[in-house]
Amino acid sequence: MTAASPADAARAAETAETAEAVETAETTPIAETVETVFRIESARIIAGVARIVRDVGLAEELAQDALVTALERWPESGVPDNPGAWLMATAKHRAIDLVRRKETYARKLAEVGRALEDVSPPDPADLARTAEDIDDDLLRLIFTACHPVLSTQARVALTLRLLGGLTTEEIARAFLVPEPTVAQRIVRAKRTLAQADVPFEVPYGDDRTARLSSVLEVIYLIFNEGYSATTGDDLVRPALCEDALRLARVLGGLLPQEPEVHGLAALLEFQSSRIAARTGPGGEPVLLADQNRTKWNRPLIRRGADALQRAGHGPYSLQAAIAACHARAIRYEDTDWTAIAALYGRLMALAPSPVVELNRAVAVAMAEGPAAGLKLVEALAEEPALKGYHLLPSVRGDLLERLGRHEEARAEFARAADLTRNARERALLLERSSG
Repeated sequence: MTAASPADAARAAETAETAEAVETAETTPIAETVETVFRIESARIIAGVARIVRDVGLAEELAQDALVTALERWPESGVPDNPGAWLMATAKHRAIDLVRRKETYARKLAEVGRALEDVSPPDPADLARTAEDIDDDLLRLIFTACHPVLSTQARVALTLRLLGGLTTEEIARAFLVPEPTVAQRIVRAKRTLAQADVPFEVPYGDDRTARLSSVLEVIYLIFNEGYSATTGDDLVRPALCEDALRLARVLGGLLPQEPEVHGLAALLEFQSSRIAARTGPGGEPVLLADQNRTKWNRPLIRRGADALQRAGHGPYSLQAAIAACHARAIRYEDTDWTAIAALYGRLMALAPSPVVELNRAVAVAMAEGPAAGLKLVEALAEEPALKGYHLLPSVRGDLLERLGRHEEARAEFARAADLTRNARERALLLERSSG
């Protein structure tokens, strides 16, 4: 018996999720059921329609039209056996009507090949596409939403909108920015893609490498904002972490031959495993040394280990290897800091940055003593990129405290508290500055 591929497993999980939503339809208002199914299936629908109209903004509008149609019809007809296929069929049918109105059918048919011929009237049994077609469409959508022609903020917002299924309000709440700001970013992103005539396709060759880097960066940024929020009252926003982890898993299934994709997935699995232990009952931060490791999610750690076996030697893979060192330590005292310091050294050689060097300094301090770590930190004191980075004085304060230089340490913690925009981190740093 052949083992299921990651893509097959991901599809099976999401199909089960859709089926569960349908099963609850008898006890759940139809509108809620429709919206739940749409949220699960929206990325596939938008991707499938975008292949026909070659415009992600228009594809999203057509997908939303299908949602409105379902809200109108399902209360009378009931939820279809395959609601995802029904929504896909309805959206594609509208796309075809639009194409036929705008251009002659023969010309458009020549442009998109057999894509139109494959779509019949909206009958779910006849219109469900093959898994391979869905995979190709999703990949096209991922690469389009994360296109480098867009700003980083626009890529993040558009990815969460089109692939995460989040509303504009939800994205705004997650990043603590005004809803009109997010809406404007999304509108501008769609307009930019259209004006730049960005092709709805999976890139190949050198272009693919550069574009994949952009995709991984977007997923990584989404996760990090959830794992350690830069602003607001909460240290952790688990929903953002879940969205990023799901995207990383989907990407791993779609691009099984890309080692760095598995490296990112492994990193996010390992990091996600610790989320429940990172905050106390009142939402206060719990430092790594004080975390209750029985709260670490072992199934996620196993998934991380499996993904790490398929990873390579790129930046995300090296970060995943560092996270694996932490995951393997049953107690904080068991952590192999020498190995972690060496991995940070390799990461610094591959992708040098002041933040990586600061993390290496922490590992060196644990492996060789606080004086060795402080020497590395002092060398970063005038680094422009770290001028407003609160973790630089925070780390320096921790090392000074371990060296018995308590007054200097308290001053560093107070400086770090002034720099951070997260209320939970500020409270912890202020507490340490007064200790």
